[in-house]
Amino acid sequence: MEAFLTSAALVALAEIGDKTQLLSFVLAELLRKPWPIIAGIFVATIANHLFAGSVGVWLASLVDPRWLPWITGLVFIAFGLWTLHPDSLDDDPKLHRAGAFVTTVIAFFIAEMGDKTQLATVALAARFDALFAVVIGTTIGMMLANVPAVIVGEKLAQKLPLTAIRWIAAGVFIATGGATLLGAAGSAG
Repeated sequence: MEAFLTSAALVALAEIGDKTQLLSFVLAELLRKPWPIIAGIFVATIANHLFAGSVGVWLASLVDPRWLPWITGLVFIAFGLWTLHPDSLDDDPKLHRAGAFVTTVIAFFIAEMGDKTQLATVALAARFDALFAVVIGTTIGMMLANVPAVIVGEKLAQKLPLTAIRWIAAGVFIATGGATLLGAAGSAG
């Protein structure tokens, strides 16, 4: 349960103002079909985070268990610092002739590659060694942040205190990293 709740909370907070949330606003504006967009975000996120979580579990199997908490703790702190830097979209998504769902799946999957929420999924899966709890948690976190973006759109973004939310998300990542490092220090002693 800890893996699920931590994953959902971290990703929901980290996603506010993230590149993929910005993509959600753009897709909602361009396509104006919220349910296919939401379904596309869900499918792309499950696929992307299942891959990322699998990589995290695999990487954890390669690292000495005594070092894993130290590595993941430092990675969470790095994500916290990364969260403070606002994201932007490189360019508008390419509209696929197959429709809103396919356009969203492709655009969202590609945008999530190398994104902080994907890399956080790798770290969370390595940290907790609970692949499905992490993937379900990170997916729910993504949906909590992106479904309102699709439904309400850009007007929501203009009303949210994005800077404050980024600072909160950064604090949560850094606190998670700090707690992981403290746990590692406690078990080493």
